[in-house]
Amino acid sequence: MSRSLRVLVNGGGIGGLTLATALAKRGHQVDVAELREQLEALGVGIIQPSNALHVMREIGVLEDCLAVGFEWEVLTICDPAGATLARIPQPRMGDAPANNGIPRPALARVLADAAAAAGVTVRFGTTIGTLCEDAHGVEVALTDGHVGRYDLVVGFDGIGSPLRRHLYGDRYLPEYTGFANWRVTLPRSPEVQGVVMSSGNLRAKALLTPISAERMYLGAVFAEAEDFRPDPQRAHEQLRERLAGFGGPVAEALAGVTDPAAVVYSRISQVTVEEPWHVGRIVLAGDAAHASTPHLAQGAAMAVEDALVLAQSLDAADGVPAALAAWEERRRPRAMWVQALSRAILKQETGAPTTPEEDELLKVGIPGAAHVLVQPY
Repeated sequence: MSRSLRVLVNGGGIGGLTLATALAKRGHQVDVAELREQLEALGVGIIQPSNALHVMREIGVLEDCLAVGFEWEVLTICDPAGATLARIPQPRMGDAPANNGIPRPALARVLADAAAAAGVTVRFGTTIGTLCEDAHGVEVALTDGHVGRYDLVVGFDGIGSPLRRHLYGDRYLPEYTGFANWRVTLPRSPEVQGVVMSSGNLRAKALLTPISAERMYLGAVFAEAEDFRPDPQRAHEQLRERLAGFGGPVAEALAGVTDPAAVVYSRISQVTVEEPWHVGRIVLAGDAAHASTPHLAQGAAMAVEDALVLAQSLDAADGVPAALAAWEERRRPRAMWVQALSRAILKQETGAPTTPEEDELLKVGIPGAAHVLVQPY
């Protein structure tokens, strides 16, 4: 597309800032509406697999991510007692590193700085209030009183997306999987040079993930009632109770969990928008359209892929509607495959019954999925 566009991105998270930076670097005028008062990130850390790092390189922040994270190449699989069962080398996409663990706040700072340098305007403490679309654009009123006309509106506003509700009402609410994620940041053990994952017949999974030279996080997945919340005074003890059957490096890390306030608990839900992800000039991306369980470490990777491919589609197409159609044709099969396989792996690792379709997917496995996902998207 030869002309400059006015684009509104609803949500200043990982996917939204990646898209904003990619578009602004291409000469488009980009506003980001962010409900928070600053571009910070809650939580612990994430894994940036090679396909995500390829996107970071494309928007010019790969070295910044690696500088504040921890690059790693081998996934170690242990039994619950801590004995090593396998060490699996991780594939690369082109010459991007295999993986990088990174604290979420550090990644938020990297992406915020990149967006600012590219000329993105971020409006804090606001979100979309009303939209009125015609054949040539979208009139948007934000909740802070700002009114603007845009060629494209993109919802990178997360699993609870208000923009998704605007487009589809209550048809695609987050679906709780029955499982939850417990995570806590700890000093990195010197032997943790990559992800160390323990699972077996305990209907649970635990892993250690390095996120910087100094820090790692202990993560664990368990079946939990939908209304369960950890006791604020006993969260560390509740985590220990759930991990009592694990030994080796998991047990060693668990001994350092002494502060209940350090434990981060989140339910694992997913969203599948079965209708088109775009309506006219309004489009959903990332978790707003296809939130997955974390079992392939591809949630943020799918969001940043969405962002880069959308920017590329706008480069190539003659008009916004054509670009959105081309974008969804590329993105939907890959994102849905990741979602389905991630959910199947969750069931497999925790002993939950799987469907015949999931059994077929599980033949690919985590190592096979890693090789698929470093292919061009």
